[in-house]
Amino acid sequence: MSTQTLFLIFFGGLFPLLFIAFVIGKGRAIGIRAKGLKMHSQPDQYGWFVTLYTGLPAIMIGVVGVFLSLFGVASIPPLMLIAAALGVSAFSLYALSTKMNERTKARDLVEGFIRGLLLLAAFVSIITTFGILFSIVFEAFHFFQRESFINFLFGTTWEPDTAFLEGAGRGHEDVAGAKFGAVPIFAGTFYITAIAMLVAVPIGLLSAIYLSEYASDKGRNRIKPALEILAGIPTVVYGFFAAITVAPLIVSFFSALGINASFESALGAGIVMGIMIIPIIASLSDDVITSVPNNIRNGSLALGMNKAETIKFVVLPSAMPGIIAAVLLGISRALGETMIVVMAAGLRPNLTWNPLEDMTTVTVKIVEAMVGDQAFDSSLTLAAFALGLVLFVVTLIINVISVYLIRSFHKKYKVSNL
Repeated sequence: MSTQTLFLIFFGGLFPLLFIAFVIGKGRAIGIRAKGLKMHSQPDQYGWFVTLYTGLPAIMIGVVGVFLSLFGVASIPPLMLIAAALGVSAFSLYALSTKMNERTKARDLVEGFIRGLLLLAAFVSIITTFGILFSIVFEAFHFFQRESFINFLFGTTWEPDTAFLEGAGRGHEDVAGAKFGAVPIFAGTFYITAIAMLVAVPIGLLSAIYLSEYASDKGRNRIKPALEILAGIPTVVYGFFAAITVAPLIVSFFSALGINASFESALGAGIVMGIMIIPIIASLSDDVITSVPNNIRNGSLALGMNKAETIKFVVLPSAMPGIIAAVLLGISRALGETMIVVMAAGLRPNLTWNPLEDMTTVTVKIVEAMVGDQAFDSSLTLAAFALGLVLFVVTLIINVISVYLIRSFHKKYKVSNL
């Protein structure tokens, strides 16, 4: 019997049972109220109480049975598991409907379950983060057992071409050993990210100031959706734009000045990446600036400041925590970008200050290492986890610094709602 059929049988029996539970629970509560007894909760809350604790046992039994089968602990026939789950739910419905009375705290029990569910949802992101971290650390540890941690962090040469031969036991003495110096890769990552932020932050912030402080409501309602369209464009399209349009323009411009420029350059990738990030910074900053209370602006104007001074000395400092968060989101997007770099900046690790030369980033090298034909336990594949671990730590440090800055601005420019 197919999985779809089993799901259909299970939910086909559970949903009618839940409907019956709600009707019985609410009807019994209405009957109790008709007797003139003072009840703890409303009839609908009794109905949801019976529904919730009728369906919960069935779902728990189903989940436990599936996990037992997946991990090979016990093999339970699917139809027997479904019958047991629905049978327990029916018994739970009978017990709840007969034991329920005016003193049953239905509202508290339902709200307690919802609080627990929300708490579980809050921990999902934390659990996921630790799961990702542990998986990366475990594989990165295997990599650093083979390669030097110091050379990885401070080495300036990335030449892993012979790593798959060494991993297969086919390395020879006349073949140069693989080199995993990650400095050129991280230098390219930060360099391209810095160029992107130099483009995105000024334009995005100035756009947000115009939309929130100077544009009319009609103009804002037209401009902001048009600006946010940029955020929905696939990154591969930005990559085509960088490779076909921006790169030739850069080469032509610098050739006219007598300077050689590559068609694959950090400058081209950074500019297009910055254009991609502009909507993120502009939209979030606009929302934050708009949320600054008008009485703050009016107080500043009443003290003699003009509009520009009010924006500079009052509005922007008050909105700075949100602006920092928007910039941080833009930096994270730039650090994780891959397609634009592949199509506009190249694949070669190149340690240089010249933005007109090609270079690459961490995410590009991670993808390149993971999609090759080498064995998973080769140093080249495991290097992807080491790169990911360092990038994770860098992102964590940026987050910690941003949280510190946000808290500092909150303390310094605390806005009280009068």
